Amino acid sequence: MTKLVFTSLEEIPKIHAQLRAGFKTGKLRSIAYRKYQLLQLAYLIKDNKKQFEEALNADLGRPALEGHFLEINSSASEVKEAYCNVERWAKPEKPGFSLNFTVMRPVIYKEAKGVVLIISPFNYPLWLTVSPLAAAIAAGNATVLKPSESTPAVSSLLAELIPKYLDSDIVRVVNGSVAEATKLLELQWDHILYTGGPRVAKVVAAAANKFLTPVTLELGGKSPVIIDPQCDLEMAARRILWGKCVNAGQTCVAPDYVLVPRSFQDTFVDALKAAHKSFYPESAQPSKSDTFSRIVTPQAWKRIKGLLDNTEGVVVLGGESDEATKFVAPTVVRDIKAEDSLMSEEIFGPVLPIVPVEDIDEAIAFVNTRDHPLALYVFSNNAEVKAKGEGSSGI
Repeated sequence: MTKLVFTSLEEIPKIHAQLRAGFKTGKLRSIAYRKYQLLQLAYLIKDNKKQFEEALNADLGRPALEGHFLEINSSASEVKEAYCNVERWAKPEKPGFSLNFTVMRPVIYKEAKGVVLIISPFNYPLWLTVSPLAAAIAAGNATVLKPSESTPAVSSLLAELIPKYLDSDIVRVVNGSVAEATKLLELQWDHILYTGGPRVAKVVAAAANKFLTPVTLELGGKSPVIIDPQCDLEMAARRILWGKCVNAGQTCVAPDYVLVPRSFQDTFVDALKAAHKSFYPESAQPSKSDTFSRIVTPQAWKRIKGLLDNTEGVVVLGGESDEATKFVAPTVVRDIKAEDSLMSEEIFGPVLPIVPVEDIDEAIAFVNTRDHPLALYVFSNNAEVKAKGEGSSGI
């Protein structure tokens, strides 16, 4: 396992000051220079695809195909989009007509915020670092990247490559854990982007509040699925199972649990089993390291295993796990109640609880009594069911 070299606490304020000075030089006011940095970022990915593939496998057990599809290619696409559009994005705009302001002939000019902090998560350590970095460069900002300490191979590789490809006056990497993140949050930033869980988000928001720093928080949650018996069942089962299994379920918008009419639960379970069989034939079982990702850390594995061990539902698919390899098999658990262990928190793993309800109305009420999810998935071919999601009384 790669040993992550932490940035010294003494160095962090110096990095902040150096980036502040780099921003003040005004070099990023040039669109041409922003495009040059974006081009360099694209080459950073292109030239080191194999190294990123290996790093993703080391950190997350990520199969090569999945690594390229989910992160390497996606990151390159995000950078390309920024490169191709930065000139248009940066152009001044005239706002729509307003009787109050038209005499003043107002114009909106796009000004960079300054020095920004990006705290990226472990589940997509390349894509969710590169994508916001590309946006920050396109907007003319200097940036500090704080990658996750839970993915040491990717974080180390980013720390090695970024100084080789990008201008160190405007982009730097700070590696570390709680102490280093705390030191970063003691400093004044012009914007903070944090991707992760609500607990740390509260810490980030509180730190930003001291300086009235604008914050973007991209958080997870228990994203529900509602199944209407009048749906394309085969398609629904395949999409739900794929979303729950890709990256071993460690995706913020992964389906967390399914609400299905009680009379349709058996049929839905059978469809999931059929989808699983087509995804993972005997020659490509999830237990094989080249077909299925692994849980990121031993602590995360134990948390998921604990939720599964304490469920009162019935495991109808999967259930296998291995602590040594941080493996949790794609697992379906039926007959889940609202107070079950699997409903106590975001699962963030390949375990899918099925909650039986009487009908779609009860499913909607179930969702509405809980915290707002990051995503909601409804599978239905019925126009009336779809319409129930519209308006304040719907989903």
